[in-house]
Amino acid sequence: MAKNLHVVPRSTGWAVKTAGAARAATIVPTQSEAIVVARQMAIGRGSEMLIHGTNGQIRARNSYGNDPESSKG
Repeated sequence: MAKNLHVVPRSTGWAVKTAGAARAATIVPTQSEAIVVARQMAIGRGSEMLIHGTNGQIRARNSYGNDPESSKG
């Protein structure tokens, strides 16, 4: 299973970070730009994207992997 991607706030903008990685894959000025980058990466990897708010808490998540059809929601 591919590792999840996180969109997280940074002092210099917004970062796209792979779960468990020491460094961000990229840092962009706005959250919306980071979401576009993370979405493309998640689709390519078949993983999940988690979007954090300015307070650091997860505010949204989207899965681009192989979800079982029996899942609810």
